[in-house]
Amino acid sequence: MELLSQRLWKNDTYTVSRFFIDGKRHYEILEDKDRGLKQTDSLAKINRVKVPRETAIPTGRYEVRIDIVSPKYAAVAWYKKVCGGRMPRIMNVPGWSGILIHPGSTALDSSGCLLTGRNTIKGQLTRSRETWLEMYRKMEEAVKRGEKIYIEIV
Repeated sequence: MELLSQRLWKNDTYTVSRFFIDGKRHYEILEDKDRGLKQTDSLAKINRVKVPRETAIPTGRYEVRIDIVSPKYAAVAWYKKVCGGRMPRIMNVPGWSGILIHPGSTALDSSGCLLTGRNTIKGQLTRSRETWLEMYRKMEEAVKRGEKIYIEIV
């Protein structure tokens, strides 16, 4: 499965992207501010430019796994019910750890993670849980077919 987050709208506090699953546009992603980092940048540069909890992850291509339980989300009834707390986790992001794809409304909900939803309000997402669940179900189906999941952020 191939995911694509195409960063288009960049602001001083957030970044909004178009989001595609296997080439088909689905909805939007909201992240922290894009500070121009790339996956190929040195760790020293990443650490120098990164503002903790206020910086989008570097552009690049990453594996996404849905088999790791998030203690934070496993403790929330809705997530426990729909996914057992197993949140989509973006692997091996240089300078970051624990980067998830999860519901949320504003960059304040992010801390580096990617939030799903509809960008119907400037700088915010709506219908976040609904779009996240749709994406998660597609990921589950891909994993059942034996596919790996990757996300490219451009």
